[in-house]
Amino acid sequence: MTRTTPLPIKIMIYLFLIVGAFIMFFPFVWMVSTSLKTTGAVAAMPPQLIPDPIDFGNFVEVWNKVDFARYTFNSFFIVTLDMVGALLSCAVVAFGLAMFEFKGRTLIFITMLATLMIPGQVTMIPTYFIWKQFGMLNTYSPLIIPSFLGGAFGIFLMHQYIKSLPKELYESAVIDGCSPPGIFARIYLPLCKPALAALGVFTFMGAWNNTLGPLIYLQSKELYTLPLGILYLKSENVNQALLMAGAVITTLPVVVIYLVAQKQFVQGIASTGMKG
Repeated sequence: MTRTTPLPIKIMIYLFLIVGAFIMFFPFVWMVSTSLKTTGAVAAMPPQLIPDPIDFGNFVEVWNKVDFARYTFNSFFIVTLDMVGALLSCAVVAFGLAMFEFKGRTLIFITMLATLMIPGQVTMIPTYFIWKQFGMLNTYSPLIIPSFLGGAFGIFLMHQYIKSLPKELYESAVIDGCSPPGIFARIYLPLCKPALAALGVFTFMGAWNNTLGPLIYLQSKELYTLPLGILYLKSENVNQALLMAGAVITTLPVVVIYLVAQKQFVQGIASTGMKG
């Protein structure tokens, strides 16, 4: 919108955005509301948006019922290594593709982007048998190792940000006698904090909410992550209040991470030209 946009149009746009935000936010509100209800209040008619009485015991019960403490630790362990691997590998590959001229660079970049159009379902079965041949089923290796090999989306995100930085930075550092690894670590990596923050949020959300990967590769309950903990909780036929309490526990870290890194996340996305 601009200053010349007619007032009725502005009002309609704001109303549309408010309604859209309400539709998107209401399921989260209902989840939190249900998690604070007693068993009787869950089935009350008409439904209560504000629980009466408010019962925090659901969180304590669900935390102890299916070993949520263990599942939370497992999720944080996987997510931490995934973020380290993704941020490091994507930044290194993107720096090489953006700063160095070599034969086949464009072909490599285009081929990498083309992998984004391959559905995950196509590679799911071959990938499973590869990890099976390596004897890594029922371990975290299939969930962690791929992040250290770079990802097309993350490389593209970092590549676009690095390309937006002045090339003179690299040339000046070379003249001063700095090696490419030193230029990357001392100059470009600190300047890439917004893009790294954006990639970090995407990686955290993808790894934290990943249900299919752990469901395929993990069989032992002590290795379960929080999404699998929710599925296991559901299989126990617990009441809806306990199930929503588990969902709140699972969702809360993602919300906190996004709120903390929101400024850097938005700046990183805007700087890479991926907004729209």
